[in-house]
Amino acid sequence: MAIDLSYSPEVTALVEKTEAFIRDVVLPIEDEHGGDITAAGGDTLRVELQKAAKDAGVFAPHAPVEYGGHGLNMTDRAPVFEAAGYSLFGPTALNIAAPDEGNVHMLAHIADDAQKEQFLAPLAHGDLRSAFAMTEPSPGAGSDPSALTTRAEKVPGGWKINGHKYFITGADGAGFFIIFARTSGAPGDRGGATMFLTPADAPGLKVGRHIDTLDRAMIGGHCEVFFDDLFVPDSGVLGEVDQGFAYAQVRLGPARMTHVMRWLGAARRGHDVAVAHVAQREGFGGKLGDLGMVQKMIADNEIDIAATRALLTRACWELDQGGHASNATSIAKTYAAEAIFRIVDNAVQMCGGLGVSGDLPLARLSREVRPFRVYDGPSEVHRWAIAKRVVGAAKKAAREAGA
Repeated sequence: MAIDLSYSPEVTALVEKTEAFIRDVVLPIEDEHGGDITAAGGDTLRVELQKAAKDAGVFAPHAPVEYGGHGLNMTDRAPVFEAAGYSLFGPTALNIAAPDEGNVHMLAHIADDAQKEQFLAPLAHGDLRSAFAMTEPSPGAGSDPSALTTRAEKVPGGWKINGHKYFITGADGAGFFIIFARTSGAPGDRGGATMFLTPADAPGLKVGRHIDTLDRAMIGGHCEVFFDDLFVPDSGVLGEVDQGFAYAQVRLGPARMTHVMRWLGAARRGHDVAVAHVAQREGFGGKLGDLGMVQKMIADNEIDIAATRALLTRACWELDQGGHASNATSIAKTYAAEAIFRIVDNAVQMCGGLGVSGDLPLARLSREVRPFRVYDGPSEVHRWAIAKRVVGAAKKAAREAGA
């Protein structure tokens, strides 16, 4: 098996254009507003940045060509998304921020033609935002999605949904929701979930409070959402009834990898800032960058960046072959979430007092990347899943050997 690690001239050119766009257009705005996208203008800023990205030819690298995107596969997205992630506002500018990027991917694979026209097309074009409503407060779905309690009941012409969602990213101001609801079985069952599409202004859908979190670079917050006899017509069923858990895998594996891509870009910026600082900062009779302990942190960061890219490349290659790549994405996500935080934390340490101040971007980068060890599956859950697959394979081999 061979994996081609080179990129086409077209992808290389897109990476270079993205780097220039982020450097010249986006980073100054992020720095001016301390990485707080709401303070910088929220959706008003999003529209302005996305227009600039379209003008620069870097908008929507992931979206299908027929919807105005570049149509890149997972492998080719990696360097482009990393370049965009160099600024916390970069993913929003390119329309590749969560949850919209993952929703574009899922709708492109599962939605019917009418749903693509109503929901995918405006989302891919940047005309609106979206939300993916899966997570619930205890005892509902969280790290264990089978605990799903939001329920959809069949009624004439459609479905009536009741439930309470939690930590729904981008909910405030979203144009539509993808709702994960139970249509059969009981909480704990590994089946019986269905996905529904609904406009955000549908009667019975209410966005509640913003839950205060560490990060500040995602428009629309992380909100509570309530469904009170929300009616969704049969045309709003995404895919087939009771197949929601299977469809979730279409979204979640790739979405974990695109998180890695974006936050690796953020970590790389932190590393670059720190290296530039220690290369010129005087101390102890020379430059800080000449000290062995500082050089260890620099080397550790370089190792983590290279290892993250390698694991990401493998996982993306598997996804591009058409599989779920469950083990490869769990391995890459777990390693990257921890490595990215180490990179930024080392950068903070190398810069001393400046590292924890607002004079450099490192403090806000720390806030942004720390939640990655929780988002899209905590590290502990992914480690458990990896180990279960290994042990399961060993048990199967033992059974077959004894047969």
